[in-house]
Amino acid sequence: MTIKAMSEIFYRPHLAMKHLRDENLRGTAEVLVLLSLMALIPAASLFIGTTQMGWSLFPGGELVKLSAISALNSAIAFYLAICFALGAMGFSIHWMEKTYGGHASLERCMNLTLYTAAPLLLSGFSGLYPMLWFCVAVGMLALAYSTYLLFTGVPIIMKIPEARGFMFCISILTVGLIILVGLRAATVFLWSTMTPLAYIG
Repeated sequence: MTIKAMSEIFYRPHLAMKHLRDENLRGTAEVLVLLSLMALIPAASLFIGTTQMGWSLFPGGELVKLSAISALNSAIAFYLAICFALGAMGFSIHWMEKTYGGHASLERCMNLTLYTAAPLLLSGFSGLYPMLWFCVAVGMLALAYSTYLLFTGVPIIMKIPEARGFMFCISILTVGLIILVGLRAATVFLWSTMTPLAYIG
């Protein structure tokens, strides 16, 4: 994904998806590297935000800063979870595509995952100001646009009719929801078992 392609998904999504469909890809490894780099945005932002700014549940509430060790452990776990989720989504799309008559390589499916997840990953910058209501609001907007990109891109990239593409997108969203619930459960478990190293700022 180039900077030009990244910008296109925000102001010309249909054209961006056509470019993705016709783009010459070098292999799955290249896409996985891009996914891993993009996944650094929310993890690094939350690390900086929770150690420098402090997080709060409500506006005007008490700010809680995490120690560097606690924040680093959380950031690494969060980063690995994001990488796993993105990789699982890409492989799931490739696995399901034949059912809906799709014609895309694994590289193309991984790139579709990267394109559609880009707004969510970029919304990770909101972690620099880790106020719960703010992060949730930004995340919901990003999720809505990522869903729009998915419904826009699947018929184009898979070269299938829009009606079939709609059903494919529903299946993808279902898999994504299952992965999200699993990651949420794992996050709660890790958070509850982690030694509390936070201090009130």
